[in-house]
Amino acid sequence: MRNLWLFISKYNAFFLLIIFFTISLILLVNNNSFQRASVWNSSNQLVGSTYERVNEFSSYLVLGKSNDSLAAENARLRNLLKSSFFSDSIKRVTVTDTVLKQQYTYTVARVINNSIHQKNNYITINRGKKHGVEKGMGVTSASGIVGIVLNVSENFATIRSLLHTETKISASVDANIGSLVWGEGNMDARYALLKDIPGHLVVKKGSRVTTSEFSLFPQGTNIGTVHKTEVQGNTSSLSIEVKLDTDFSALQYVYVINNLLSKEQLSLEALNKVE
Repeated sequence: MRNLWLFISKYNAFFLLIIFFTISLILLVNNNSFQRASVWNSSNQLVGSTYERVNEFSSYLVLGKSNDSLAAENARLRNLLKSSFFSDSIKRVTVTDTVLKQQYTYTVARVINNSIHQKNNYITINRGKKHGVEKGMGVTSASGIVGIVLNVSENFATIRSLLHTETKISASVDANIGSLVWGEGNMDARYALLKDIPGHLVVKKGSRVTTSEFSLFPQGTNIGTVHKTEVQGNTSSLSIEVKLDTDFSALQYVYVINNLLSKEQLSLEALNKVE
């Protein structure tokens, strides 16, 4: 206590200055409308800015939960897309009995590991066998295709990315079907190459490239747009550079596609190999 009194007495002039300045400031604000309005406006702006920063910080804290909720909702909506169903029609003279049956379902997953700068790139997601994920399933993002499920454990799965030299996707541009590949002379994660399109066709820059009916993805799934075209070497085919819709450098959530008819199709096609 003695030290406190010594400190106050030593700097009493400074403390008196602070006290008198505060009193004069209060009197000035209370007795002058202009100064009072200025102070209130400044304080409101300060408080408002503080609340805004606090709100931004609070929003950041719940951002992960919000993203999870939005991704789950997107998966639910994708399950309702027209492309997820097929028509099971029976025509008898003038009677048509048409029933839409679901062919594709979507499971949302979060990306927990991802490479884009390697020759062969892979993605790891937080969904596995217990979530219904199986090897060979297609994977998309909200923008476009991502890759194909390669290996699966109980809780996780790895995806052979579209950015992999062995990934080949059946793709269509202007109703013409070719093969989409990556890494042939260009390791840029933003572009892929569409091959085997007849050279006499005119494919314009900006044309939409989607999956074909021969793909393991639902027909019409977005892939990208035509960036440029040129004739392949001594062949009569076009080499089309495709700007990918999926931004692999910012991939956070993906959707694993389950084709409910794939096992039936594969079992039937396996019989052909027995003959």
